[in-house]
Amino acid sequence: MSEILPLTNAWWPYIAILIGGWFATDIWRFLGVFAAGKLREDSEILLWVRAVATALVAGVIARLILFPTGFLSETPMGLRVGAAIAGFVCFKLSRDRLLPGIAVAEMVLIGGWLLFFAP
Repeated sequence: MSEILPLTNAWWPYIAILIGGWFATDIWRFLGVFAAGKLREDSEILLWVRAVATALVAGVIARLILFPTGFLSETPMGLRVGAAIAGFVCFKLSRDRLLPGIAVAEMVLIGGWLLFFAP
């Protein structure tokens, strides 16, 4: 019986983290689903949420282009900006579909690096 007790004590932090992590993230998803049925798509709060989400994505993209880390920092700024522009043009030409825009931006970035700057 004494051998089981240490094993039980060793696992309780993992269970607490699992439950705490689930509650901290999934409770907001459940509340969002519950509240979504009561909100109009053109309501002020949803327009604000959409604007904040768009600003966050734009900020992350700008940070990746202007202040990259890791392997991306080895690529020239012009190549990063060119890939972003090519991806945006493809996004607009494909009637605002994300996948073609992302694919073109990645192809320009990786292809340009391999063609001009790879050792």
